[in-house]
Amino acid sequence: MERFTISLDESLARQFDELIAARGYVNRSEAVRDLIRGAIEQDRQRAAPTGQCVANLSYVYNHHERELSERLTGLQHDRHDLTVAAMHTHLDHDHCLETVILKGSTAEVRQFADALVAERGVRHGQLNLIALEAEYHHAHDEHGSDHVHYRPTR
Repeated sequence: MERFTISLDESLARQFDELIAARGYVNRSEAVRDLIRGAIEQDRQRAAPTGQCVANLSYVYNHHERELSERLTGLQHDRHDLTVAAMHTHLDHDHCLETVILKGSTAEVRQFADALVAERGVRHGQLNLIALEAEYHHAHDEHGSDHVHYRPTR
């Protein structure tokens, strides 16, 4: 493990310690590691989409909006190859929250998420995307069919 030292003014250090306590970190080092990982992933996501990913797409919509529920479900069915799971929650008499877990090529996942969030009546759309890397190839059955396992990028 590599060590480095940073200097913070008292106010920033106090605010950081408050953040650490609020999020339940044991120490500053783990909090800094998570912040660095987050910054690296955000930077990676700004680049042109490549490779595979897993993602969580969440959005709120008014279920009274004309045929919106059917359009959203239709979009998910059209891309069933990307849609791993979906959860639907009723927020009040008018609004629903949906969370859709996606997995596939980063370009296709982003394109699908953009199309879904762009539907008239969808609000507060947010995509949390995590890049994946190929781990290894191996066969699981007697036929020797090879496939790839993916893990989050390190």
